[in-house]
Amino acid sequence: MREQAIQKGRTIIFIAFLLFIWELIVRFADIPHWLLPAPSAILKEGCQSYETFVPHAFATVQLALLGLAIGILCGLTVAVILHRFTFVRELFYPLLIMSQNVPVLVLAPLLIIWFGFGLLPKLIIICLVCFFPIVIAVMDGFRQTSPELKHYFMMIGATKAQTFWKLEWPYAFPAIFSGIKIAATYSVMGAVIAEWLGAKKGIGVYMTLAQSSFRTDRVFVAIFAIVALSLLLFSGIRLLEKFVVKGRGQHAKYSKH
Repeated sequence: MREQAIQKGRTIIFIAFLLFIWELIVRFADIPHWLLPAPSAILKEGCQSYETFVPHAFATVQLALLGLAIGILCGLTVAVILHRFTFVRELFYPLLIMSQNVPVLVLAPLLIIWFGFGLLPKLIIICLVCFFPIVIAVMDGFRQTSPELKHYFMMIGATKAQTFWKLEWPYAFPAIFSGIKIAATYSVMGAVIAEWLGAKKGIGVYMTLAQSSFRTDRVFVAIFAIVALSLLLFSGIRLLEKFVVKGRGQHAKYSKH
């Protein structure tokens, strides 16, 4: 714990040092405010536009959480199906890998044509962004299940379904949370990209309006907000992981005694 606290302290100090250097460069190089505002100017704008920005941030958080939830559900379902049914995995896994070579922004015009400017195309974009890391991480977790334990389950006559739910599924919990943590950081970015397609509120809308008016300070406010929200989601999933994984580990420990 002490080492982690020291490491976090070093990271915070390093970030503060970078912001200080940024501030000095902007001031002494006399860089125009519209081109690169100083961190102090960004902080000032963030405080002044707080009441205006909060509704946009709240809309993005709602969209990101809903899309993340759907992405997790779809990712877990597909990963289980691909793991349990070999013929399905042989057919669709290569297509799944190939699909990642298509940028989400390329699909955006098609989604608008097919589904309009409503909520559905935005959720599809976030789901696509979150879907792949969850599927890959969960399948890797299933494959890393101890062969010795699998052999033991076969010896005691466990069915494939029992082996999966009693052994492979709990064994893959760390990998599941790893995929969800990656997807959580992507979900905010996916929500902002989705809002660029057309929305009334959201950080993406706020950034578009700021860009069109050359308010670079507001663009940076939005960027820092995206980073902060992504870290907050990541930390929340990490806290849940510690509770769930350690809880299951303690339960298994006591059940042996």
